[in-house]
Amino acid sequence: MTTTQSASRTARERARAELTREIKEEARRQLAIQGASGLSLRAVARELGMVSSALYRYFRSRDELLTALIIDAYDALGAAAEEASSGRPAADIRGRWRAVCGAIRNWARANPHEYALIYGSPVPGYQAPRATVASAIRVVRVMGGILADAQAGADGVAARHPGEPLRPELAQQVAIVAEAVAPGVDDGVLARALIAWTQLFGMISFELFGQFAGTLEPADPFFGYTTERMADYIGLA
Repeated sequence: MTTTQSASRTARERARAELTREIKEEARRQLAIQGASGLSLRAVARELGMVSSALYRYFRSRDELLTALIIDAYDALGAAAEEASSGRPAADIRGRWRAVCGAIRNWARANPHEYALIYGSPVPGYQAPRATVASAIRVVRVMGGILADAQAGADGVAARHPGEPLRPELAQQVAIVAEAVAPGVDDGVLARALIAWTQLFGMISFELFGQFAGTLEPADPFFGYTTERMADYIGLA
């Protein structure tokens, strides 16, 4: 390939990447207005001044565009959690937990429609492909890393909950989670952490979708209190 051909290819790749970014930005704007179920490739193309056939060269279907948006959302959330955890000393287990919980909430509040896309109601007729899994578990792996470091520390978290056997079916399910995101973590500790983790996202969903209206608004005091109590429940020092 000549230098001219290489430069031309690079220019085309840049142009494609830029237009792909614009398509996804417009799709996110439509998510805020129509919701995921109302997302339309034709509408996106119309708003961008494109013919539908041109847009299909970038995304072959609405579902393919949804998948790209879902992966982007999971990656953005995962990156926010990773940055929050790495921003604290590794030995500051509770500080990392607190920072990660706060980062997840902050991201959700700043990106409510993307949060709803990945943690809200399923989109009718859409089935997320396996391609979304690696991005989806990034944020959960942050929790797994905190638990692993907590267990390895001098004040091991597992010692706080001795003799807590799980029923066989639950133990099998927890083992699958452990293999994916928290290898070696005590199954009783991981089960407690999963309870706290689902509670975290439930609390964020309540806040975003107006379930605290007239009661726990603003939600900051309740969020801070609950984050600490869940850390106690897991056994984080």
